[in-house]
Amino acid sequence: MNREDLERLTKSELIDLVLGLQRPDKTSQTSSKPPSTDRKETREHSRPGGAKPGHKGHARALAETPDAIEDHRPTHCLHCGSSFAQDAPGVVVGEYDEIDLPAIRPVVRRHRRLSCRCGGCGKTSAALVPAAAQGTPFGRRIHALALYLKANQLFSYERLQGAFADLFGLKLSQGALMNMFKRTAPAFAAGRDEALAALRTADVVACDETGARIEGCNAWHWVFCSPHAVVHTTAFSRAAQVVRDTMEGHQPEVWISDRYSAQQGHGRLQQTCLAHLDRKARYVAEHGSDLIGMRLQFWFDRAFSLARDIATLAASTVKSRQRALMRDLDAILTSTTHCPLACDLLGQIRRARDQMLTFCGFAGKVDATNNISERALRPSVIQRKVTNGYRAKWAADAEAALRSTVDTARLAGTQPFHAILRALHS
Repeated sequence: MNREDLERLTKSELIDLVLGLQRPDKTSQTSSKPPSTDRKETREHSRPGGAKPGHKGHARALAETPDAIEDHRPTHCLHCGSSFAQDAPGVVVGEYDEIDLPAIRPVVRRHRRLSCRCGGCGKTSAALVPAAAQGTPFGRRIHALALYLKANQLFSYERLQGAFADLFGLKLSQGALMNMFKRTAPAFAAGRDEALAALRTADVVACDETGARIEGCNAWHWVFCSPHAVVHTTAFSRAAQVVRDTMEGHQPEVWISDRYSAQQGHGRLQQTCLAHLDRKARYVAEHGSDLIGMRLQFWFDRAFSLARDIATLAASTVKSRQRALMRDLDAILTSTTHCPLACDLLGQIRRARDQMLTFCGFAGKVDATNNISERALRPSVIQRKVTNGYRAKWAADAEAALRSTVDTARLAGTQPFHAILRALHS
């Protein structure tokens, strides 16, 4: 906007423009921005590090099955100076563990194909070509470790090369690493299909998406979470059609998401994420010109308290507290305000009013927030910052299938590396 544009504005428009410029920046506490974007406090105002007063100390527990035990006996009496025999009986007065890792080196097994001359006919016969001569020389555990470091620890290709070289003395090119990922991609297709089948029978599904870069274009990484399955998928679209294609006609009882229109209307009932609205309420409470934001902040605190305790409360108590919350919310929504921030937030809450306390009818089964989806998306967000996206669509689809397999296995208590190793052995 140049000087001529400013001169054409009316007085009220100029006032609104100046007030908008003076509006403070949003933080992770008052919006959906990540904590990494917050401005750090100056050193003199920052909180001191270390344990806080009253903090109970913790120590590592001793290993239940140590690999070796080494006894330390005194050599002589500290009182009279007499020497102790090397096999003198003693009483354990202290135990301490020393933990270390052995040097890990690749195990190289060379396969030699031999031919033998027959003593009867004089002709030679060669052994069959061993399986090790076909395909890659790298074993399953190397493949599994590369996949684990790439997908779960979010290593780039360059860092992955360095880790294998520094830790194991194994030199791998980026092309070899890419071939590993491409070679193992079909192994996780079955796990993704199983997770997808479980998702399409779930009564409660949470959904969210985040931006991604695929082949130099803007794309989106979607996640769908249910109690027994997690499904990741990538698409060049942010439209509701992605959800419809994933669910394939299945309509769960409750759908949990934020207020983005493409993520709504896919379940019989809708639970809007209260955390998003709560952050907006805190922003209005801090920078608004009336008490609307503070009243909403107190209301959300009560709603979260109900969500935390709902599994231990009687059904009549839950209904009573739900009625009280709705009554107080309606009173806030009918309040008069001249604060632009409060007006905007009240409009958003009015549109989501009937979707805010759906969790009250499903004690312990429906969350009041969509944090489960945001946690599932966090590794993808970090990887986007580390690698700046995918060079090929097959790589994005392969990693989505891997994440679906690993995250679904984690719900059953399986560790990520073991889930990857099991998929490669199947």
